[in-house]
Amino acid sequence: MPTDSLFDLAEVDRLLTTTKAVRRRLDLERPVERTVVLECINLALYAPNASNAQDWYWVVVDDPELRARVAEVYRDCVAPRSAAMLRTKLADGDEAGARISRSVLWLAESMADVPVLVLPCYDVAGAAKRYDHLLGDGAREPVMEPAMYASILPSVWSFQLALRSRGLGSTLTTAHQFEQAAVADILGIPRSWFQVALLPVAYTVGSDFTPSPRGPVEDVVVWNREWSPR
Repeated sequence: MPTDSLFDLAEVDRLLTTTKAVRRRLDLERPVERTVVLECINLALYAPNASNAQDWYWVVVDDPELRARVAEVYRDCVAPRSAAMLRTKLADGDEAGARISRSVLWLAESMADVPVLVLPCYDVAGAAKRYDHLLGDGAREPVMEPAMYASILPSVWSFQLALRSRGLGSTLTTAHQFEQAAVADILGIPRSWFQVALLPVAYTVGSDFTPSPRGPVEDVVVWNREWSPR
């Protein structure tokens, strides 16, 4: 470990290795204070993004009725696909995969009870105005381009790290995008904003998270051209 480190590396490493997708261990009974959510979003705003344009908006939903309506859309998107995936994993004897599918289904049924839902959105139209030369004189409507994700996903991950550091958890879900327009109508989100994710936010039941299984780093790193198939 470097002796001139600016941070407590052990704590930083623990944060980075134990921030994970949390579903069943979300505490559905404990309220989440708005001040905590704002703290975490504020930290997320320091993430790098193209031209420092900050083309993001964070839609936070803590109204029970609105949460229930968004959760219904999410459940309708997730449940059929995840149930089919669970059957496939069980047929294949993949118990580890089946366990994940069960937790996904649990969250789909419990989403309405999660204290706070956060939808980070990317202002596609706003970004397109600055880069209209890429659109060909308005020949097509602006759409979420792959490169745009690089200007918001780092912020989403920073948000999740900030949550973890304060005893909260989340998981990055995107299944609602199959019905993104329906969620936009429920929450009054402009159609020109792309809903990058739907993040359930809650305190966690316990904080004793451990690193998930990962293969050796040597198996996935290629130095220059020195590589061979696994």
